[in-house]
Amino acid sequence: MQPLWFDPAEILIGGQWQPTAERLPVENPSTGETIAEIARGTPANIDAAVTAAQGALTGDWGALTAAERGRVLMRMSGLVLEHAEALAQAEALDVGKPLKQARADVVALARYLEFYGGAADKVMGETIPYLNGYTAYTLREPHGVTAHIVPWNYPMQIIGRSVGAALAMGNAAVLKPAEEASLTALAFGRIACAAGLPAGALNIVTGLGEEAGAALSSHPGINHLSFTGSVAVGQMIQAATAANVVPVTLELGGKSPQLVFADADLDRALPFLVNAGIQNAGQTCSAASRILVERSRYDEVVTRMAEAYRALRVGPALADLDLGPLISGRQKQIVEGYLALAADLEIAARGQVVADAPAGGHYVAPTLIAGGHGAHRLAQEEIFGPAQLVIPFEGEDEATAIANGTDYGLVASVWSESGPRAMRMARRLRAGQVFLNNYGAGGGVELPFGGTGKSGHGREKGFEALYGFSALKTVAAWHG
Repeated sequence: MQPLWFDPAEILIGGQWQPTAERLPVENPSTGETIAEIARGTPANIDAAVTAAQGALTGDWGALTAAERGRVLMRMSGLVLEHAEALAQAEALDVGKPLKQARADVVALARYLEFYGGAADKVMGETIPYLNGYTAYTLREPHGVTAHIVPWNYPMQIIGRSVGAALAMGNAAVLKPAEEASLTALAFGRIACAAGLPAGALNIVTGLGEEAGAALSSHPGINHLSFTGSVAVGQMIQAATAANVVPVTLELGGKSPQLVFADADLDRALPFLVNAGIQNAGQTCSAASRILVERSRYDEVVTRMAEAYRALRVGPALADLDLGPLISGRQKQIVEGYLALAADLEIAARGQVVADAPAGGHYVAPTLIAGGHGAHRLAQEEIFGPAQLVIPFEGEDEATAIANGTDYGLVASVWSESGPRAMRMARRLRAGQVFLNNYGAGGGVELPFGGTGKSGHGREKGFEALYGFSALKTVAAWHG
């Protein structure tokens, strides 16, 4: 591990790094060992952070033009790339993802900052044809203080798409990272300070969700909250913000399907079918955990996916294999509990945990399950681990019914060489994103992202995020 260039046991409030009275251990999920400590933030720390953010809005940060805000974000993007390897090492050790995935996340963080830096001065209002003697127009203005509660699976990426967009619109942010994965959030804070972000524009308080996170979501001084995480926590957060009539963006769980029709180009589809399910050890809200296959090619798809699964290797993050460990022992128990539900189905294939993987790591072999049906618990509930269920279907109607037959609606994909069928299915599927003959579109910084149903509401990424982190004001001027 490269030594951290910052003290992870400090929080950032009003441009000043400060310790707290208590600390929390940081576990390396590859080994189970404690590798650092972070500060255990309190409700009082959250209150101070919100106050600092309010001060930034009436101070140096609020005085910047949109173009000047964009230049700060561009400098932050450049510094992220300068520290790319150190950030990747910290993310791999903190979260457990293979180095190649952690490095890709660094690049994504830099790209978000670059995108939103360039977009900061390009969010326009509109003029509205109205009554004679009036000129009417709209303005896009920041909400004010935005709260950001970020999960442990993709800290850097979600900070980029959430905090980056909020800052571009002129909001002042309070960031509460997951207690399981705070190191790169703290590094991001150091980078922001080094880039010249005015004091109080970004405040970071680490700590427990039930303490610091609860205090932030219920704070009367916040004006908007963005949360990515589980449905259960999202429901609690929405209830807390509702008491203060604070709008929220929620990106919650998923049970995303890939639909493979008989005319699909399987050579192209196969890497997407597998990788979209096992990336980050399946700990991805948009993981393609259901593979729906037209019956005439079902056996072929299972056979070819099983071959790919048997080649997968799981090991420590720094070994840079196909998969790393799960984030914690608790998450491992949850995933193993779900895998036990496959007893009435067929285990088509498993990958392997390498022999020299540390005994204290939280490893689960990726598992391909066949013989499923749409009503099975494994087809209905989010596993959040490296497991995929393959389900047969007959025709577009049954495919649609199975794909839409869960509480979630985050992502879906359609594999078919028929353009008309692909377009029909894109309209029929209940999902916030639908990919045709691909999955994920390379990360898609520019592509609005969010869900329907229990996958949440609101949109992040692209210009839609900037609209979400702003309030629309209508001005009607009478001039005779």
